[in-house]
Amino acid sequence: MKRIFFFAPIVLLTLSCHNSKETVGKNINEMKMIDDKNPLLVESVLPYFAPDFTKFKNEHFEPAIQEGVLQKEAAIHAIATQSSEPTFENTIVALEKSDATLNRVMMIFGALESSNTNDTLQAIDEKIAPILAGLSDKMYLNVDLFKRIKKLYDNRFKLNLDKESLKLLEVYYQDFEIAGANLSDENKEILKRYNSRLATLSSKFSKILLSANNASEVKFTNVEDLNGLSEETLEALYNKDSKVWIIPLQNTTQQPLLSSMKNRESRERLFNASWNRTNEGEFDTKGLIKEMVELRAKKAHLLGFDNFAAWSLQNSMAKNPENVNRFFANLIPATISKAQMESDEIQKMIDSKGEKFSLEPWDWDYYSEMVRKQKYDLDEEQIKPYFDMYTVLEKGVFFAATKLYGITFHERSDIPVYHADVRVYEILEENGDPLGLFYADFFARPTKRGGAWMSNFVNQSKLFNRKPVIYNVCNYPKPSPGQPALLTYDEVETMFHEFGHALHGFFANQQYPSLSGTAVARDFVEFPSQINENWALYPEVLKNYAIHYKTKEQIPQSLIDKIKKSTTFNQGYSLGEVLAAACLDMQWHTVAADTVIEDVDAFEIQILHNSLMDKVHAMPPRYRSTYFAHIFGGGYSAGYYAYLWTEMLDHDAFDFIEKNGGLTRANGQKLRDMILSKGNTEDLKKMYLDWRGVEPQIEPMLKARGLN
Repeated sequence: MKRIFFFAPIVLLTLSCHNSKETVGKNINEMKMIDDKNPLLVESVLPYFAPDFTKFKNEHFEPAIQEGVLQKEAAIHAIATQSSEPTFENTIVALEKSDATLNRVMMIFGALESSNTNDTLQAIDEKIAPILAGLSDKMYLNVDLFKRIKKLYDNRFKLNLDKESLKLLEVYYQDFEIAGANLSDENKEILKRYNSRLATLSSKFSKILLSANNASEVKFTNVEDLNGLSEETLEALYNKDSKVWIIPLQNTTQQPLLSSMKNRESRERLFNASWNRTNEGEFDTKGLIKEMVELRAKKAHLLGFDNFAAWSLQNSMAKNPENVNRFFANLIPATISKAQMESDEIQKMIDSKGEKFSLEPWDWDYYSEMVRKQKYDLDEEQIKPYFDMYTVLEKGVFFAATKLYGITFHERSDIPVYHADVRVYEILEENGDPLGLFYADFFARPTKRGGAWMSNFVNQSKLFNRKPVIYNVCNYPKPSPGQPALLTYDEVETMFHEFGHALHGFFANQQYPSLSGTAVARDFVEFPSQINENWALYPEVLKNYAIHYKTKEQIPQSLIDKIKKSTTFNQGYSLGEVLAAACLDMQWHTVAADTVIEDVDAFEIQILHNSLMDKVHAMPPRYRSTYFAHIFGGGYSAGYYAYLWTEMLDHDAFDFIEKNGGLTRANGQKLRDMILSKGNTEDLKKMYLDWRGVEPQIEPMLKARGLN
């Protein structure tokens, strides 16, 4: 997942006391008095301008953000009210330079608030969310500023701009239009209220979900209730102080340990804790969801669209919700059919064991593991000893990147980190030139939000002479001291996935930060990450990293063959749970502005029924609406379908790569030159077509999933 934080490069604050140029300037000068005391307001002297986490304290963030907001506001005022005729330099480039401080501060704050948060940071996040939303509105809804941009846009072909500069001008103009620059003054005020409230609600949702995840961890006092879990897992779960075994919740509906737990009551208890974590009491998010959905629909209507999805998808590859729904229609029948066959097969396994119950969601993973063992003689516990976490990273993820792109990795122990679990690597080009810094933060902890993501501490930009500083975050269970962190194969794929995002950021080669690296549509941004997953099972890569942590022996070919044969196993379920979540997202965001949602649970049930995603009883959505962080706490509202859309691109692209030599420097260089280094400087559909030669086809995806 590419984590999207709502702030720079285009944010502005609405402060009634800052209506005049003189007042703005006066307040900025007053704020600058804290520069020498606040390390966030001083550029880092570390390599690559990396953040110096030894200097930051909680109390530094709010005043630093305020200073960044004031600087941005003053810059916007100066750009919009200048007497000079608009030029690309004094308007567009000036906007690109206007938020350097705010960007720097917010990238650090966003990382800490998501990965190593505390009550103070959470309170700041909730407080600044509407401020940043207002800041964005004050820029996008600024009449004088939009007039300057429109004048440049209308004369864009007379300006003799280079290709990237022309694209930047077009993006700014389109963003202003989409944000409501053409609204009446009255409607702009209404929009500002909507945006401010939505920002507050989203921040609250994230805060409540983190608390709910921590509060809903499941405690077992009797180890017999956890039969089936390995000794290493039990040791990691055991809390010596309270003398209980504690299973923390992952963001998803299904929980990883369900596949190993023999006790059905324990499985049901864990599943229900996951399913109900935000359903009632102090962690109930249904009120937030209802208000967010209704406000988003009203916002879209105000902007002239039938629904929020239609407004949100304008600059995506899919373009509109109708195309997304047609895409779903090509997947749902085959997915349901295969999931039902899988369900029937699992029920037969249950019956064969003499059990007298019907398959339920908490049974699926446990008994599907039995089916997999029976069909493929493959046990997840057989695989995990070969997947030591840091070996996977250094001899798998890094190895594949070196083979494809020639880049090399060197661990740096001299770069400060925000948590002791974080490791830092410097990345060098094939010729030894510096490329950037990579931070790996892989272990789960109570102060970290669930899921996995990539983001930047420093964005690549020639305008600011910056190379990328990027981090990956995962939530793998932390082993007991002295024990290795052993991954499931799904967790291995997640590591490759997130580093695919990182590569997209590292290979950025743009002049302007607004177009750099991963600053692309959501239904394209997951393509580089998903295609990178394919190298996890590529023979040359797999044999290099799949080393038994005890015996140091390479994974045997017999086990590799079993893994490969099982790749289409359970794919009806695997695709179905994601499709169900994507349908929830799209239907929540295609409600009309006059729709009144009386009951969130009932609405969710109706969505799943109408989309046929309730046909297989024991297949719940990957995320229930009440803990669907992507769409209610992150940047994927009306965009969760992007994972499936880009999976289509991924399988089509990897099929093309395999047919042209596979893991070669030539293939890596072509992908880097034509896709990964382009950022948002070209039309994304054309970019893919230029690289691939033909438009993407869905057949390779169906084949990879075993659906055709």
